Amino acid sequence: MSLPKLHLSQLFPNLDRQILILAMGRLLSQIGTGFTLFYAPIFFVNQVGLSTTSVGIALSSAQISGIIARFLGGSFSDSQFFGRRITLLLSLILSALASVIMAIANNFYTVAIGNLLLGLGIGLYWPAMEAIVADLTVATERKEAYAVTRLADNIGLQLGIIFGGIVVNFTGAYRALFIVDSISFLIFAGVIYLAVKETYKPVKSNHKIETERQKNINGWLLAFSDRNLIIFVMVNVFFTFYISQIHSTIPLYLNNFVSGNFSPLIISAIFTGHTALTVIFQLPVARKLRNFSHPQALIISAILWGLGFFVIGITGIVEIGNILFTTLALSLFAIAIISYTPSASALVADLAPESLRGIYLAINAQCWAIGFLIGPLLGGWVLDRTQIVVNIFWLSMVITVGITVGVLQYLDRRLMSENLTNREGVGSRK
Repeated sequence: MSLPKLHLSQLFPNLDRQILILAMGRLLSQIGTGFTLFYAPIFFVNQVGLSTTSVGIALSSAQISGIIARFLGGSFSDSQFFGRRITLLLSLILSALASVIMAIANNFYTVAIGNLLLGLGIGLYWPAMEAIVADLTVATERKEAYAVTRLADNIGLQLGIIFGGIVVNFTGAYRALFIVDSISFLIFAGVIYLAVKETYKPVKSNHKIETERQKNINGWLLAFSDRNLIIFVMVNVFFTFYISQIHSTIPLYLNNFVSGNFSPLIISAIFTGHTALTVIFQLPVARKLRNFSHPQALIISAILWGLGFFVIGITGIVEIGNILFTTLALSLFAIAIISYTPSASALVADLAPESLRGIYLAINAQCWAIGFLIGPLLGGWVLDRTQIVVNIFWLSMVITVGITVGVLQYLDRRLMSENLTNREGVGSRK
């Protein structure tokens, strides 16, 4: 008896071929990023001999240039002179150059320059990449399309971290990791150049004398006057702040404030399981959320964040079962993240006029820059205080989730009302 054949369409949604090509390119690129993500600070402190403070400043400089580049990325993506494809190619070339500079860096200034260039590359990347995905999909399939690309990111990052650890443990060749990272960016650029077409479609202006610069300014003004977008941005900063706590505050909290045997090996195992859950459940969760509106899917994500922060707070109070509580919290966070990321991008893409998707998604990307700028700073300040202050911090996080849910409910009602009005308008014209 022959086994049934498993077709690719059964594993992945029926999306445009270019999206699957982009996902494979992202997987390869994220393998390179995973090579360097956790090992760069160790290398520059322990091998190059820089101070922890100087390395922290140099690595943080990527956030500064990234904020500027996100504005440029939005403008370039919606420009007839650049468009999504050229902006993406430029971002990958800058990222590859940044990795080469990091590979040869031997002082604070070269590390800072490398990270400033990397911030430029990342800032240009996200608006262009997410605009291409939006261009190649219809509204009903965007959640799954963004889920597929995020799945590729998570798999690539995890593979990169594993392979990078193997290389470092057996060879100690830290600089080779940056070279591999640079090559991965160039391979991704080659994939874009050969297999992805430009998706931007310029819209003719009613004003014949309007210049490209004026179109750009008007596009930003229109985006910032979109009340639905601004309402979403208000809560989106909370979401990105929540995600930043997983990478910055929670590992240190488990090590310093939670009783029990939380060795680096156990913490690493718990976070590996967290990442594995994001890979396993990314597409199934996206399919389950397909029947919900974007704000409703985000409300589900927010509730999971609130439950996770509540459980994390418990780990610092109870004396037994801490590892079990921590595992539960990180599991809740994993489902919260994969509920959030596709829905947030799809919501912004749906709000944006087709010719302004780059600008709208650039504003969405700025939320990540803000959240990851504030999150580690506030989390670090809290962890320098007493246990009571830390407990209050986790409780306050749960309270902010309540605010987030309320705002999202309001946004959902607004969008449903606008859609109903638009349908009635179309019906009356018929």
